[in-house]
Amino acid sequence: MEHPLIKNLNELSNQELLDKISELNKKLAIAARSGNGHMCDQIRMALESYQNQFNEKTRKDSGTPFDDVIDIS
Repeated sequence: MEHPLIKNLNELSNQELLDKISELNKKLAIAARSGNGHMCDQIRMALESYQNQFNEKTRKDSGTPFDDVIDIS
């Protein structure tokens, strides 16, 4: 489930997305060590949003869209 309060990830570069993912992973580790389950859930949702955007950009940048890979004719 993606975080509902995160908007406009399209404007971020791949490096900015990776930096944010790294930062959120560090915060998740801190929240997990402190035993704050609710905070962990929120960070995981934010992480999923950034990771999905990164994966989408990577797929688009690879130059091999799925339409060319899958032939259903």
